[in-house]
Amino acid sequence: MWLKLVAVCFVGLAIAATSARAENPVVQIDTSMGTIKAELYEDKAPITVKNFLSYVDDKFYDGTVFHRVIPTFMIQGGGMTPSMEEKKTKEKIKNEAANGLSNTRGTLAMARTNEVDSATSQFFINVKDNDFLNHTGTAPRAFGYCVFGKVIEGMDVVDKIKAVKTGNKGGHENVPVEEVVIKSITRVKK
Repeated sequence: MWLKLVAVCFVGLAIAATSARAENPVVQIDTSMGTIKAELYEDKAPITVKNFLSYVDDKFYDGTVFHRVIPTFMIQGGGMTPSMEEKKTKEKIKNEAANGLSNTRGTLAMARTNEVDSATSQFFINVKDNDFLNHTGTAPRAFGYCVFGKVIEGMDVVDKIKAVKTGNKGGHENVPVEEVVIKSITRVKK
């Protein structure tokens, strides 16, 4: 009897520990236009989430801007200062776009160049379903953009940002005329 009780206790603790570990991290993105909360899919994109959170923990994103806004596509930030200078980043990471997640409205994905494994700090929030960004194969044009999170609060803020007036600045297109500053990104509870 005593042995059964101990076994039941261990099973209960194991289940509780697994549940605690299974909860995905959440971040709060405080912008000059409001607050956005996003759940990060650590289980589906572990390399990407670890990379993103390392920038969060280093306060890298604080004071950067959403520097590219296309109202029928996405809002992009995470690497440029208000004067449109690119911040120095860490190493490029492996593209985890083959994780089964899709670039649907409200998802966070990593920005990159034409090189498949070139993402560093910049990310974007899809403002509509962008199926053409999904992973469909291993060729560079088909590899896709890694989704690693989803907005859980503040989609109204994302919609306000996507509606700002844009223009050209310092050789960049689709730049908000009035800066949309990322004041900070921090880890929070759900």
